[in-house]
Amino acid sequence: MRITRVLSNTLPALGLALGLTLGPAVTSAAADSTPSASPSGDSSAPTEAGTSFRTATEIDQGQTATASGSAGDYLYWSFPADSGQRPTVKATVKLPQTHTAQTWQVDVYDGLRRRQACQYGAQTRTAAAAATSVELACVLRTVRAWAEPWANDPLPGTYYVRLTALDLKAGDLGLPVNAELRVDSKDIGGAAAVDGSLAKPLVPGIAVKSEEKKDDSSATAVLSSIEPDDGWASGWWSDRWVWTAIGAILAALAGIGGYTLTRGSGRPRNVPPTA
Repeated sequence: MRITRVLSNTLPALGLALGLTLGPAVTSAAADSTPSASPSGDSSAPTEAGTSFRTATEIDQGQTATASGSAGDYLYWSFPADSGQRPTVKATVKLPQTHTAQTWQVDVYDGLRRRQACQYGAQTRTAAAAATSVELACVLRTVRAWAEPWANDPLPGTYYVRLTALDLKAGDLGLPVNAELRVDSKDIGGAAAVDGSLAKPLVPGIAVKSEEKKDDSSATAVLSSIEPDDGWASGWWSDRWVWTAIGAILAALAGIGGYTLTRGSGRPRNVPPTA
């Protein structure tokens, strides 16, 4: 009976505490985990690609960029990625009617030109002679808010995508191809939080846009004209604080329940106190 009474007293408080703390976190996680998709036929989506890091075409996450080129060309795009995001790069190459077997590859580099490894996905694929298209994918590691200087971890900033064919035969060089590229991200949240942050996003260097100063006509390098919808969020806050608070509340409730169960019923009313 005592256990039943204690549980009936503590469970409503536990449910209320979990509802108050989990409600905003679960709602935020559900909203962040769904990638934002641009509407079909978005006129703002780029229709061309750059030919080097310096001329890479900027795209936003959720956009489907298209480009026309020739087999053997290097096609470059750039996109922003913030801490806690796990970007997924998908590319589709539409091949001409007549061609030999071709091998296509998509590579992703950070702002310091460091090639980023793919966790999984078909980064390199060979299209048979009868194939009309080839699809590539690269799921990057989660972007960290901070890392050691010697580490090759992905950091917040601009990332570059390079799409090209490998070891083409002479007869395939110059054949027209059409490419589509799309970048989406999954928000990992506090599971990827680290004890540190960058003061500013990772600067990609000279391969960025330039903006004119007000006082003269000279140009200065800027990070990117595209940034995440909520701005660069590298900082001390993450939803891991919410789960820390939940753990503290559960520990307090467990302590109260344990004390209530073990303290005993006390001195009966009909027993006088001892001298």
